[in-house]
Amino acid sequence: MSDVDMIEVVIDSIRVSLMSQQRIVILREVGAERYLPIWIGVYEAEAITIALQEVEVSRPLTHDLIRNIFNDLDAQVVRVEVVALREDTFYGNIVLETDGKSINIDSRPSDALAVAVRASVPVMVSRSVMDTAGIIPEKDLQDGEEESVDEAESSEERLSVFEDFLEGLDIDTDKDEKEDSDED
Repeated sequence: MSDVDMIEVVIDSIRVSLMSQQRIVILREVGAERYLPIWIGVYEAEAITIALQEVEVSRPLTHDLIRNIFNDLDAQVVRVEVVALREDTFYGNIVLETDGKSINIDSRPSDALAVAVRASVPVMVSRSVMDTAGIIPEKDLQDGEEESVDEAESSEERLSVFEDFLEGLDIDTDKDEKEDSDED
């Protein structure tokens, strides 16, 4: 794939879905406010996070091992790529250079990202993938404008569940009953 068809991104964050506890890596387009969320495994999320936070480990983890193998074979990681999206599955490449030739190694994007962080190389996303799955935050969220009436009503409905729960608690009565029984 030519460089013209690729967009450089950076790892913006790794998030945990509150509903399912699955991890999502958020890639942000360099120089723009377009994001690409990709669901990833727990172990890959941890591997990326450890490298981003520069946590030292006593023995090489899997992605450290991969980087070490490339280095020992005089293969330089040039970049990693998210090249396709088919049936809700992202496809990636680790691009190496060795002996003057370029080699594309098929990879899950999560593994490629874990290698990219360790090798300090650019992350590229196919323009077609970014156009298909990229997200641009809504203007009112970016500008901090007030919520629309529908959003405010929806928020109030969600909060009413907690209000009902809290009203159902009889904390003071329990405390008073305990004090009364202690006096007897």
